[in-house]
Amino acid sequence: MRKLTYYIACSIDGFIGDPSGDASSMYAFADEEFIAFVTQEYPETLPTHVRRGLGIDEVPNRKFDTIIQGRASYEVALKEGTTSPFGHLREYVASRTLGESPDPHVEIVADDLVGKVRELKREDGELGIYLCGGARTAGELVDEIDELVVKTYPQIYGSGMPMFASGFAVADFRLEDLRTFKNGAFVRTYSRKR
Repeated sequence: MRKLTYYIACSIDGFIGDPSGDASSMYAFADEEFIAFVTQEYPETLPTHVRRGLGIDEVPNRKFDTIIQGRASYEVALKEGTTSPFGHLREYVASRTLGESPDPHVEIVADDLVGKVRELKREDGELGIYLCGGARTAGELVDEIDELVVKTYPQIYGSGMPMFASGFAVADFRLEDLRTFKNGAFVRTYSRKR
């Protein structure tokens, strides 16, 4: 069975953006060392235009072949005129309000997101499913998440958009890896205890 991995950036206090969802302050930590890590380990998590700009457009996907993102995350690309921000992956957008997809490469999932994820997880394949965000989508899929890859930047937000917008429930994960960077960022990888 394929894994659903929530690969997300956050502040030290666990926010993935300010109250409006803006996380642009975290971009300051995308230095040479950190970009080298992402391009080596998770190249497919970079939008297609960023991959092209870094000269890694032809680098094969290492961990994922499918992406799921919420409407707000997808809206960032739409505002820039990009209808298929991850053209190198199969793209799904969870939205009850978007209606018809603006791009034939992007499938809108309006109903039964959990059912769609379970269907994708049952597919044959070596590569997994990248959950890009946001908080509501992650909250809806919290019970389906098999792995967390949390990029933590040395900032405190105080308040903002949490990693999960869901009700209280305890779910246990096991720390599998910890990678630290000279700029103070670190990446933790957890697997779900089932």
